[in-house]
Amino acid sequence: MPAALAAIFSEAVMIKKISYHLNQWIESSLFILGFTMTLLVATQVFCRYVLNQSLFWSEELSRFLLVWLTFLGASCAYYRKVNPGVDFLYAKMPWRLKKISSILTHLLSMALFLIMIIYGYKFAYFVRHQISPALQIPKWIVLSIIPISGAILMFHAATLLVEELREDSNDY
Repeated sequence: MPAALAAIFSEAVMIKKISYHLNQWIESSLFILGFTMTLLVATQVFCRYVLNQSLFWSEELSRFLLVWLTFLGASCAYYRKVNPGVDFLYAKMPWRLKKISSILTHLLSMALFLIMIIYGYKFAYFVRHQISPALQIPKWIVLSIIPISGAILMFHAATLLVEELREDSNDY
């Protein structure tokens, strides 16, 4: 194996490992966020119906946690290749067309993720002076998940694209 090809191969393996560990960290974070949201909602229900006293900030925090869960969950779904799709045509394609289709899908996804990064940043910057009513935190903190998840999705997409380009016809 030529030295340049070996270097590319080792870099691809390193990128794949980083993507794997990033996804593991995000999945752990999703568990913590989901568990926190569950406890928060249960506490709110208890306080409202048993103690007849509402926690004014819990609904807003639960909504913010749900937003973060959604965007981070999308990155895990993309990494695991379990995002929704219609694959009855894909399953019937010859391997070369499957490969082209998969590469094109990753490239189009990367374009979407780039849009998420750029416009998510612009939107978070636009609302930087707005404060949430109950928690009194800047709304840019909540909305920063859009460009953050776009960057994570972009990294996973690049990893999967490199992996797709390295695979040969025997993998189909």
